[in-house]
Amino acid sequence: MDIILIIIATLFMLLGIMGSFLPVLPGPLTSWLGLLIAHFTDAIPMNKTFLIITLLIATAIWILDYIIPVIGTKRFGGTRYGVIGTTIGLIVGLFAPIPGGIIIGPFLGALNGELINKNDIKTASKAAFGSFIGFLTSTFIKFVVAIIYLGLFIGILIDYGSTIFVS
Repeated sequence: MDIILIIIATLFMLLGIMGSFLPVLPGPLTSWLGLLIAHFTDAIPMNKTFLIITLLIATAIWILDYIIPVIGTKRFGGTRYGVIGTTIGLIVGLFAPIPGGIIIGPFLGALNGELINKNDIKTASKAAFGSFIGFLTSTFIKFVVAIIYLGLFIGILIDYGSTIFVS
């Protein structure tokens, strides 16, 4: 049973890394579920402090994921229209059949939102660039945390591997 749980935990760890790039999956939270599943094995002792701290970090990153692109848009002179455009562009970009739609969508959404707000192309482009920078920053942070969680998971497997794979 432990091997099945480790396989499922590994899948969650990999999904967490993919979730760093796909807004449908909350990357660090999905990776955290992998850590949690690993601690349900008989071979790995439950470490509640470790799980609580990593959960708090994953939750904070999940919340920041929604705030950072908005901060980027605002920091570069965007208005409420640009923020709404960023959000709509992110959703449309997710389902767009073009490569890079997830990156282009928020940029174009912020640009269109600012143009609808009667801003000139220069101001709208600046706000759209801020949205793009915010999206990249958020994605980078999620990816780093998911990789750190993967490293912690591998460390746990190394520490307790002999008891997991022997039973």
